[in-house]
Amino acid sequence: MDHPLIDLINARIERAEKDGAFDNLSGAGKPLRPVDDPENELLNRLVKESGGVPEFVSLSRELERLRAELRETGDRTRRHEILKEMSMMDAKIELARKSHGR
Repeated sequence: MDHPLIDLINARIERAEKDGAFDNLSGAGKPLRPVDDPENELLNRLVKESGGVPEFVSLSRELERLRAELRETGDRTRRHEILKEMSMMDAKIELARKSHGR
């Protein structure tokens, strides 16, 4: 079943074409650049343009923060907690890398 607004969308596109809204666009007549994930290209581009990073990158940054905290703390209890957090973080990073590579 088509989206309920598909007729309206198509009518607006046709009207814009007739009005010349798509004339003289930059890149007109040139092939589109190849993309790895065409279904999610728009979403990926928006995330990248807004400064977003893949989950494994943000997790890696958190792991680096934990490493710095581990170097600076002398409290044995806190060091033990940090080491547990780092272990969990390593597992999360690995999972995020695998899911990002799909």
